[in-house]
Amino acid sequence: MDKLKIAKKNFSSRLIVGTGKYTTMKECAKAIKISGAEIVTVAVRRVNILDATKPLLMDFIDPKKIMYLPNTAGCFSSNDALRTLRLAREIGGWKLVKLEVLGDKKSLFPDMIETLKSTETLTKEGFDVMVYCNDDPLMAKRLENAGAAAIMPLAAPIGSGLGIQNVVNIKIIRNQTKLPLIIDAGIGQASDAAQSMELGCDGVLINTAIAKAKKPFVMAEAMKLAVIAGRKSYLSGRIKKNIFGSASSPKLGII
Repeated sequence: MDKLKIAKKNFSSRLIVGTGKYTTMKECAKAIKISGAEIVTVAVRRVNILDATKPLLMDFIDPKKIMYLPNTAGCFSSNDALRTLRLAREIGGWKLVKLEVLGDKKSLFPDMIETLKSTETLTKEGFDVMVYCNDDPLMAKRLENAGAAAIMPLAAPIGSGLGIQNVVNIKIIRNQTKLPLIIDAGIGQASDAAQSMELGCDGVLINTAIAKAKKPFVMAEAMKLAVIAGRKSYLSGRIKKNIFGSASSPKLGII
């Protein structure tokens, strides 16, 4: 019964997977199936809708079985992001969306001023907005107040594989928000995913770490298991840290 709940929708898997960077769509579909993900992100600006000679994502990943999460990857202004998501709603009726407004082409860090402005507009228009953001607790709170459906701070720059660089800020955001908290960007290996879950995050979004692994199918399974293990570890209530040892065997009644 431990479900991931976003905008009144329940999901059994806490792993969200991207659909970019794979060698083929067939490889993408197989990796997603192995991962057990129930949500996949789709970059609306990069979806093929014009070239009939090229494969269509829907031919490989059935949107009736896996939820598509349209995102604004590649948008560098609020206007671009708004236009992209309005188009997604017109085409597929999508209301649950992922917003990212980038501020720099090299680092791919989010432009938080444009992101906040876009979130305010989209929520007024009836969208449920999952927001890619930096790991600033104050900005995360502003996004929550603006009506965001989920907070999605980066662990590290997109595609870097560096893992969580600011554990303290992630902990602060976790403690101050009741919204779903999903680590987005920077995951490199299974231990990063497990750590995210052990910090109390509700899920992780992974693309590059799976798609560009030497063995993407093996990595997809590793990420699936890491998210499950990390979540169970968090829910179990870890022991307190102590600088001294503590014997496992009883101190009384010994020979």
